[in-house]
Amino acid sequence: MPIDINARFAFHLDQPTDLLLQFEAAAIPEQRILSSDTQLSDAMHIARVPAQDAIGERIWVRAEGDYSVQYTAQVEVDRISPDLGSLDRLDPHDLPGETVEYLFDSRYCQADRMQSFVADRFGGLEGGAKVVAMCQWIADNFTYTPGASNATTTALDSFVERRGICRDYAHVLITFARASTIPARYVSCYAPGVEPPDFHAVAEVFLKDPTIEGGGAWYIVDATGMADPAKTVKIGIGRDAADVSFLTSFGMNDFQSSSVEVSESN
Repeated sequence: MPIDINARFAFHLDQPTDLLLQFEAAAIPEQRILSSDTQLSDAMHIARVPAQDAIGERIWVRAEGDYSVQYTAQVEVDRISPDLGSLDRLDPHDLPGETVEYLFDSRYCQADRMQSFVADRFGGLEGGAKVVAMCQWIADNFTYTPGASNATTTALDSFVERRGICRDYAHVLITFARASTIPARYVSCYAPGVEPPDFHAVAEVFLKDPTIEGGGAWYIVDATGMADPAKTVKIGIGRDAADVSFLTSFGMNDFQSSSVEVSESN
């Protein structure tokens, strides 16, 4: 079933400022863009560039004054979502080279600091079963609390506070997975059923692909439990939220408003 997306946000820039935007659904094999329309305010300069791992696009903008973005799209998602708990882990020496960077620490995900906890709490499990247990632990111990975190909150901060929003849940799950030598990356996305409606974030973990001998694949996992992987529309991916924010400003900006509506098409 197609997913309808309607997103808009606005901000003010006191002086000419460079911005990096990433808010459009990615045109990738697992999701087909049926229609899309992007409306940007006039700017001094606009340029499109490939996003990380060539998943989606980023838009460079240089602008001043009031600036707004409006995006509408309809996307057909065709993603295989196997039983995660049945999937095996790939040994590190069998991992494709492009997945290795997603084992390392990043700005918000300090996996080396969580290795002891992860070994003690999840040490008897492997592969997808371990990831499922990690998600359940987060669900049992965290409270979804809008406003509980900010742009500096790390996975360690969230682990201590036991609360946060989707980005924090994703960061903690990514950190747990990397501490278990399972590649994990951050995914910005749209998904129906997210409350309150907003840009959403989930994790992806790299595990064995049962359809390919010796191969692996990325699988979406939402630690908040709100997004169905089969209905999740990817915007982009990165090591953590720093890589794939819908708005990165290289200078001061006064963020004024945003709204996101995502629904299954009738």
